[in-house]
This record gives sequence, C-alpha cells and structure tokens, in this order.
Amino acid sequence: MSHHEQHRAHRVGWLRAGVLGANDGIVSTSSLIIGVAAAGATQGDIMLAGIAGLFAGAMSMAAGEYVSVSSQADTEAADLEIERRSLKANYEFEVAELAEIYESRGLESALAREVAVQLMEHDALGAHARDEIGISEIIAAQPTQAAFSSAGSFFVGASLPLLVAWAVPGPRLISLVAVSSLVFLAVLGTLAARAGGAPILIGAARVTFWGAIAMTVTASIGRLLGLDG
Repeated sequence: MSHHEQHRAHRVGWLRAGVLGANDGIVSTSSLIIGVAAAGATQGDIMLAGIAGLFAGAMSMAAGEYVSVSSQADTEAADLEIERRSLKANYEFEVAELAEIYESRGLESALAREVAVQLMEHDALGAHARDEIGISEIIAAQPTQAAFSSAGSFFVGASLPLLVAWAVPGPRLISLVAVSSLVFLAVLGTLAARAGGAPILIGAARVTFWGAIAMTVTASIGRLLGLDG
C-alpha cells in the first residue's frame, strides 16, 4: 500500500509574500479610504487617494520584497562560496564536520561517517548547504518570485475596498468599507491558514484584529485633522 504525505514547506516563499501583500493591500487601502473620508473629503478625492495608494503600495511592496529577498539570496550565495572554498582546501575536515552533524542527530559514529562520505561523493556542496547551513531548494530565496507575488497580491487586496468605496458613495462609505474589509481579511486569513496547514480560527482572527486597529486609528486621525479643522 502506497503512502503519500503532503507537506507545505515548498509554499513558504510565495505564501509569505502573497499573504503579506494581500493583507497590506486590504489594510492600507481601506485605512487610507476611511481616514480620508473621515476628514470630510469628496468622493472624487477619496477615489483618487485610494487609486494612488493602490499603485504606490504595489510598487513599494514589489521593490521591498525584491531588495529584502535579494539580500537573503546574497547571504546564501556568500555562505555557499565559503563552503565551496573549504571543500577544496580541506575535504577531509568537511567530511568529519558533516559526520559530526549526523552523529549529533542520533547516528552511530561509524554510520554517520559512512553517510557523510556517500552524500559528499554524490553532491558535497549540496550536502553541506542542506545539513550544515540549512539551505535547500525548497526554502532558497527567490527575489523575482517574491516581488511579483507580493505586488500582485497587494493589487488584488487593495482593489477590494476601493471597489466598495466606488460602489457605495455617501455617508455609508466608511462603515461599509470597514465591515467589508474585515470580511476580506477574515477570508484571507482563513485561506492562508488552510494553505499553510495552520489553525484557521487563529489565522483569521489575527489579520482581522490588526486590520480593525489600523482602520480605527486612521479614522480617528482623519476626524481629528478633518478638512474643516
């Protein structure tokens, strides 16, 4: 009988960037719309601010993710180069070092060395990258993927409260944008938790809570600094 386990570690890169982008898109745009509306702005000004926030935020998320993940990739590349030089200069030391790692995980000394030797004969750098440094193909930094995922998800997330604000102008705008955005955040948290294998209620609650805080703060500031005052 075959047995197959479905792991989720390979989703870490795009899931983190996607959830972060969508969450920021919903929270920042809804908060911006609510803050501007609370200050007494016209419908046109509210939409202009929201659209500007959408494009500025998407580009900011893309640039920020690309720079951040590129820095991680640079660090990984530097560590791999150090390991590559060490393998050339002192191969036997690296064998012993890898064997020591396996021994600390529970293998007998002789078996740990045999495993280290065989793995290094197959792919010495890969074995040390994975078991000494902690770099694998699954979690390796991918700047372009992170940038596009973050920017795209921000754009989608920001579009949701913007569409609500466009569809429902007038005195109900603030309350409907706030309520719909909290619903969007709850759905996002649920989907992210399901994709990542985390508890759904916790995932939904934490993004909704912080979204509510952000909207409350910006609404208060908007009223305090209103166009008439």
